[in-house]
Amino acid sequence: MIDKQTLEGYWRETRKNMIIILVIWFVAAYVTAFFGAELNKITIGGFPLAYYFGAQGSLIIFVILNFYNSRYQDNLDKKYGVAEEE
Repeated sequence: MIDKQTLEGYWRETRKNMIIILVIWFVAAYVTAFFGAELNKITIGGFPLAYYFGAQGSLIIFVILNFYNSRYQDNLDKKYGVAEEE
């Protein structure tokens, strides 16, 4: 059994990580759309940057965030002794 103080530390780190991930997700998904007109002045491979973010960039960011979160949470579970046995 894990003591309450250890669990509070575990959830504090988990919550902090999740807030960071959600902020990055929000910026990638919504903030770029708000600035679409300005971003379209920049082109990547002949496509406007806002189009690129919508079509490719946000998807790549979401996949990277999922892999990051999985790895981070696994390491956090091991650190606090709550990892599942393999």
